[in-house]
Amino acid sequence: MNCCQRPPEGDMTPEQNGSRNQSLQDWLQLLSQDESEMHGDGSRATRVLIATVYCVVCALGLVGNLLALHLLRSRHARQQSTVNVLVMGLTITDLQFVLTLPFWAVDTVMDFRWPFGKVMCKLVSSVTTMNMYASVFFLTAMSVTRYCSVTSSVKMSRRPHGCSAKWVSLFIWSSALLATLPHAIFSTTVKVTDEELCLVRFPDSSWDPQLLLGLYQTQKVLLGFVLPLITISVCYILLLRFIISKRVGDVSGDHSHDKRRSKVTKSVTIVVLAFFICWLPNQALTMWGVFIKFDIVPFSKAFYNAQAYAFPLTVCLAHTNSCLNPVLYCLIRREFRAALRDILLRLAPSWNIRLPAITPSASVAPGVIQTSVRRTAGLCCR
Repeated sequence: MNCCQRPPEGDMTPEQNGSRNQSLQDWLQLLSQDESEMHGDGSRATRVLIATVYCVVCALGLVGNLLALHLLRSRHARQQSTVNVLVMGLTITDLQFVLTLPFWAVDTVMDFRWPFGKVMCKLVSSVTTMNMYASVFFLTAMSVTRYCSVTSSVKMSRRPHGCSAKWVSLFIWSSALLATLPHAIFSTTVKVTDEELCLVRFPDSSWDPQLLLGLYQTQKVLLGFVLPLITISVCYILLLRFIISKRVGDVSGDHSHDKRRSKVTKSVTIVVLAFFICWLPNQALTMWGVFIKFDIVPFSKAFYNAQAYAFPLTVCLAHTNSCLNPVLYCLIRREFRAALRDILLRLAPSWNIRLPAITPSASVAPGVIQTSVRRTAGLCCR
């Protein structure tokens, strides 16, 4: 199931599933009883609001991620460090992700009816799912890389460089593609209550299709949320423990290095926390549906209301992460702020904008931004 589809994602009819698919029968019965409510003015207003949010996120995400790509190519961030390569991969992932939002906006406005055909259903839903996996994989790799980078710099070991990071990026994309294969194979357009929807449909077999759908959604929650959360949490716990131990054991250490290390760690932490805060509600509701498919909890009106009304809002929250990451890069990473200031300096004459002058300093090493530039760039990004 893609994160934007209509709640009744188990796409087999009650006649096909029989007694094994009681939860879906309950869903369709409740949907039939509440059809007037689902298609009422409140529901229509909600759909229009959600579609509007999709369009706004798409526009902001396009501008933000394209700007982030430009900043990554600037002279301040051109070095092929591991973090920069991973940030580049994450930015490309978010850019592809927001390009699918106009399709889901139309789907939402049309009461979740899919008007683009079977081929586009497979393509758009698969790209959406693949980039969801790739985003969390890149964020996980950034956390692992940050831990390895900090510990190796203190131990004076050889640091990973951009070349190895490119192989890591290739592995991430390959893993995301592999995890998306079930979605790419089984996503299709299906008639549900006389409406053509874009769903994941497993074929008739000795296995209950709803059970297969539950297993697939469990895979999404585990690979796309739980396991990365555990990995990232362990990395930051170990990193915090390492930094504390070094500060205690080396009082006369390099405070400038400690300060820089702390800033970089803070930036990665904020980006990662933003991802999980945005995706947690969506993943929680998805897991609730999995419990129902496995008959762990019964189908209820509360679940119906959550899927019909709360689930689309969690999708909006999840999608905002794709335009939030570039903003975080601009606000946190000083090389991006300096590159953004360079852009504003070039645009200032044509816009008749006066920016404070910068006095060059010959003592500043390459890649180090002067204090005056940092302060001014910080004002540009507030």
